[in-house]
Amino acid sequence: MSGTTFSICGELKAQGHELVQRVYYEDTDFSGAVYHARYLHFMERARTDYLRCLGVEQSSLFDSDAEGLAFVVHRMEIDFKSPARMDNILTIRTVTEKAGGAKMVLQQAVERDGAPLIAAKVVIAVVNRQGRPRRLPEALAARFLAKGQEILGA
Repeated sequence: MSGTTFSICGELKAQGHELVQRVYYEDTDFSGAVYHARYLHFMERARTDYLRCLGVEQSSLFDSDAEGLAFVVHRMEIDFKSPARMDNILTIRTVTEKAGGAKMVLQQAVERDGAPLIAAKVVIAVVNRQGRPRRLPEALAARFLAKGQEILGA
């Protein structure tokens, strides 16, 4: 892989975060297509690695102060456009649409060779250790909003 930059956590780009994943046999159903629930796994990995690329460690946030801070999926809207199959190489893109108050809104897409397979809007609730809403610190919100706004026209 000489001359190629590689990161297991994906990469931050002007369009937001990108994570590349291969489809394995375990991701498919009896027809050979990716089972619909597996896309949730791909998108969760991408969101987690997006945080890592932003320099955010979830375990550190949880232990950051007396209240703690965690992210939980509150709502998700998914459009299934086309199936992926075993051995396909997928790109999962994540862009922050909104970050502030006690929630974040992320846009996620799963693509194969630039062709859209999945489009999702994910609403993330920011909560404390007891699961109650908590404000996202402004510095952290700014970090989420710093990448990917070009694609949203902000």
